[in-house]
Amino acid sequence: MATDYSDFEFERRFLVRDLPDVLRDAPSLIVQSYYLSDGGYALRVRAQAGGVEAALDATSDARDVLARWRDRVDFAAMTVKGPSAGGTRYEAERELDPLVAVELVRRGGARVVKTRYAAWLGADGWSIDVFGGANHPLIVAECERSGPVTELQIPDFCVTEITDDRRFSNESLAVRPYGEWAAAYAEELAAHGPAFREDFGPNQELGGL
Repeated sequence: MATDYSDFEFERRFLVRDLPDVLRDAPSLIVQSYYLSDGGYALRVRAQAGGVEAALDATSDARDVLARWRDRVDFAAMTVKGPSAGGTRYEAERELDPLVAVELVRRGGARVVKTRYAAWLGADGWSIDVFGGANHPLIVAECERSGPVTELQIPDFCVTEITDDRRFSNESLAVRPYGEWAAAYAEELAAHGPAFREDFGPNQELGGL
């Protein structure tokens, strides 16, 4: 019997410092609100506007950005997530009416605002999230597959792997933004150095970007 992975996500995530300009293509504005963020469990409402480059920075307010671009929202969903373990996480996503989602995000929860860029790198599709507001200047790249992400070609702009570092999950960033602990993390990274998981099979560096 085939295993049904439809309500699971398999991904690996990486910290990025400098995103090549050539990859700042196919943007989507994402404003999402977390109504639950506890112990790796999350309930999220997302409003997404494809083709919108909102030029986010540290002053960007999620509600203001959403108000400006609400007429461009073309996808919305409510998602329930479980804790991540080894790059695998329970995720059940169901589409919502965009107008309903906009109101839910606007009225409640802890919000995150970001621009997502999509790129095909090596053998995989990647999403690169550039955060605004209190999470600026955080950039996170992720590769997601329909099964475990093994033997991955990792772009050379990825600084270190953060796949199971809960601090970098969006639900954690919504309640404890990157700006509050970026300096401490930089010291931690300098002390211990970058790390890439080897338990998913051999990694390969993907250069030339």
